[in-house]
Amino acid sequence: MPLPYRRLVVKIGSNVLTQPNGLPDLDRLTELVAQVAALHAKGLEVIVVSSGAVAAGRSLLTLPPKTDAVRSRQVLAALGQVKLLGLYAERLATHGLLGAQVLVTKEDFRDRQHYQNMQNCFLELLQQHVVPIVNENDVVAVTELMFTDNDELAGLIAAQLNADALIILSNVDGIFDGDPAAPGSQVIREIAPGATGFADFVTTQRSQFGRGGMLTKCHMAHKVAKLGISVHIANGKTAGILPAVLAETAVNTWFRPGKTASGRKKWLAHAQAAAQAVVRVNAGARAALTAAGHASSLLPVGVVAVEGTFQKGDIVRLTDDATGQPFALGIAEYGSEKALEWLGQQHQRALVHYDYLFLNPDA
Repeated sequence: MPLPYRRLVVKIGSNVLTQPNGLPDLDRLTELVAQVAALHAKGLEVIVVSSGAVAAGRSLLTLPPKTDAVRSRQVLAALGQVKLLGLYAERLATHGLLGAQVLVTKEDFRDRQHYQNMQNCFLELLQQHVVPIVNENDVVAVTELMFTDNDELAGLIAAQLNADALIILSNVDGIFDGDPAAPGSQVIREIAPGATGFADFVTTQRSQFGRGGMLTKCHMAHKVAKLGISVHIANGKTAGILPAVLAETAVNTWFRPGKTASGRKKWLAHAQAAAQAVVRVNAGARAALTAAGHASSLLPVGVVAVEGTFQKGDIVRLTDDATGQPFALGIAEYGSEKALEWLGQQHQRALVHYDYLFLNPDA
């Protein structure tokens, strides 16, 4: 019985689409597009988040070694994005499908209205049976606006579109319980929503062509799964991997989903950079907010201090007053002026309602 997914985000990593010599792997791209088309023909909606633009650009142009790293990335991405999208478009066309390019930066997800506008664009593309091909806009992204890697971008897109599942295609079979190259290491087949301690067994080595590593994938996958979205990490170089994952016949790591979160919580999960100010809370408030199985709002009596200014509807970061550790993001029910007036008081309206509170799964 195939997994009951209807909307999928498929992230294809640089190492999947790149040969050891740094040139694009056209055969692999052709096969993956055929798999996407086959899923599409069965009625599934598929959004592709594809790495490989910088690698494609590198196959077209050799830059001097002393070129600034950010500028080099921008130039190679500008060249490579055209080539990469052309390759996708040609192959999708052989299956009677259209592909649409969607380039984004972190800035695109900070404003709630902008976020919803982009969401509507994606949904209309899917309604028209178009396959969105998403990548970071490396041409305009500089360090402070860059995603950690396309895994983070894929997780954000999956949350934004209320996807049933995110499939991350890497060049390994999943998350191993030790060094993948060491004898005896095995793929962890399932990871529960409450699992922690990935750093104890996951290698921190980055991929040859991408920006991220397996530890980054673990933390991102864990966050997305806690929002109620299944996440699979599988080997994109394995023939027929996408239908095999859906048929549960492929070796892969499955991050089991938690309870489905609201649309606002899915946005908050990826909105750390949008936080307008810091609200420091006491130990009692933190304990109430983080208690398992119990939804609590942040009341003024638990607030110790407010750092910065904010208006109603702004995102604030909640931190533990004793340790300074951030543990949640929330949407303010009123501005900082009123929050300061009611600081520490009982019987006042909640500063952050539990419906608009997202707890950091790593806190």
